[in-house]
Amino acid sequence: MNPTTPQHFPDRNPLGDISVLHISVLLRAAEAEGVNSQELARHFQLNAQTLTSPEARISIPRFMRLGHAAIQACGNPALGLRMGALTRPVDMGLPGLTAECTNTAGKAIHTLIRYSLLTSRNSRGTPTADPEKRLIQFYSIQPYNAFNYFVVDSVLSAWTQFLRTVSGQWDVLEKVCIEYPSTGLDELYESWFRCPVQFGADSNGITVRQDIWSQTTLQAHPAMHEKLLLMCEAELRDIQRGWTTGDRVKSLLTPLFRGETPSLETIASKLGVTPWTLQRQLASENTGFRELMDETRKHLARDYIRETETSLSEIAWLLGFSNPAALHKAYRRWFEISPGEHRKQFRGD
Repeated sequence: MNPTTPQHFPDRNPLGDISVLHISVLLRAAEAEGVNSQELARHFQLNAQTLTSPEARISIPRFMRLGHAAIQACGNPALGLRMGALTRPVDMGLPGLTAECTNTAGKAIHTLIRYSLLTSRNSRGTPTADPEKRLIQFYSIQPYNAFNYFVVDSVLSAWTQFLRTVSGQWDVLEKVCIEYPSTGLDELYESWFRCPVQFGADSNGITVRQDIWSQTTLQAHPAMHEKLLLMCEAELRDIQRGWTTGDRVKSLLTPLFRGETPSLETIASKLGVTPWTLQRQLASENTGFRELMDETRKHLARDYIRETETSLSEIAWLLGFSNPAALHKAYRRWFEISPGEHRKQFRGD
């Protein structure tokens, strides 16, 4: 297996990170196994704000520790399979929704793999898809131990469940290969995947049945697929060009400005990091939270003045200023002109 070499991501965990979309599935599976998922989340400092933010990610080591703790709490070493069974296309984020609209199951799983970087990153590589062999492979996370068996299980079973969802069929695979050695649960795994499962294999992967690969998906929608595909491509470009922490902060600020000034703590929580870590990451990029907030407000204010007829009082609210006078003062500092005068200039031009 030759994994694709990932792009460099500054100021992130060297082993990789994973979207909280996957963490939500893990907690849901743990809850289904009788674990108090809220207590488990609190123990790992995952609050509701972090878990409901599409931008938030946690490090892969932290994800492994969380999964191990869940397995210890419920006593089910095959919790990863339960995660797969509970995974919906929406739990795979924008790639999952985009793939669900594709016209065949083979193209759907291939789409899911192509945009996997949008929800997870591993320093050792990315998943790969070989359409000719109908083979989907998961990068190695060796050395294996009790902390990461479930990661392989959850990924392979989630892909399998995705194929079942889009095809409407239950038997979707020819074979499953798992790198780590058998843990004595071979029958359980073969029963779940409904096909032969080889442990101690050279790679982790699933081979899709030929008839399933070419089958029309239940949610095929060419127009919606095209729209979502453009969104995936845009996000992938942002990531591959080295989207900075500052870029991510600015993307979160805009919808939070309305009627208030977002705090550093709020943004850090939505990114799944501590305020101190966020400050350190921004400092490494030669910027700071206040500077980014001011810059974002400046650009938004100019656009509102130039492109809309929105009143100054409403613009002040949209940008989180306490009153129009505060907006007026900031605008003069930014552009050395009042917002009203600037709007007249734009209209004249």
